[in-house]
Amino acid sequence: MALAPQAAALLAALAGMPAPDYSRLDAASYRAAIEAGRAAGTIGEGDAVAAEEDLTLPGAAGPLAARLYRPVSQQASLPLVVFFHGGGFVACGIDTHANLCRTLAARANVLVLSVDYRLAPEARFPAAAHDALAAVRWAAAHAAQLGAIPGALAVAGDSAGGNLAAVCAQQLQGEVAIAHQLLLYPVVDCSHEHPSYETYGSGYLLDAGLMRWFKDQYFESQADRASPLASPLGAERIEAIAPATIVSAECDALRDESERYAERLSQAGVPVTHVRWPGQMHGFASMIGVLDAANAALDLSARALRAALHP
Repeated sequence: MALAPQAAALLAALAGMPAPDYSRLDAASYRAAIEAGRAAGTIGEGDAVAAEEDLTLPGAAGPLAARLYRPVSQQASLPLVVFFHGGGFVACGIDTHANLCRTLAARANVLVLSVDYRLAPEARFPAAAHDALAAVRWAAAHAAQLGAIPGALAVAGDSAGGNLAAVCAQQLQGEVAIAHQLLLYPVVDCSHEHPSYETYGSGYLLDAGLMRWFKDQYFESQADRASPLASPLGAERIEAIAPATIVSAECDALRDESERYAERLSQAGVPVTHVRWPGQMHGFASMIGVLDAANAALDLSARALRAALHP
């Protein structure tokens, strides 16, 4: 299927940008390019919330910045969603994904805690995974302090952040009660390239070459890429982990691995809702105010969180 008209127009507008030379690209330059795009202000800021509070919480090797989004609500205490941003384990942060967090907080009527985990190549695998695990453990233990309902906890993330959310749902099973996992076009297999890398690996925003570059920044050892802390798709035991909502994009190099993970969860008896968004590319849910599909996908995501966290 062809790209949806709005997605095609967005990609056409970006088509004049020079393709990076991945053999020479460095993380600082890539981050600067992301920040320049964000500063252009073409993407919406998301729904309004009552408050945003910057926090510091303990990570696996030191303090991590975080931000708590509080929706307009009549409830004194609310469920909590711990959110991990995408960016290939290399870039982005709390600010780049604030629009997603605000919108999920407002539409699902939940607190959203967005966590700034350590980035590669300065902190290579498994730094990000260990930080994510530490953040969820801390959030669960300090729910009341945050104004959250103890035990009403979900994890969420997009792309690389979806990887971290999936890792947390697997690794903390039996230790932390996680009610749901919301995974937006997640990276779930760092050890293999699936057929969608070939089909949608060029010209659809997330190039296969960029994904390979991300992995080279994150991993020092090829063997590490198959670890369940990196590739939750390959984990041997996934029974009894949190129910999942997985959103994949039709025109995305990561489509096949995201959808294979949904299949594996279902086969293991884990309740899972998977929606492939037609005509969309990787990262589309962040394009609030640009793509109508972003609004629809976040509506669906918020409904899933509401159903899981507001009995």
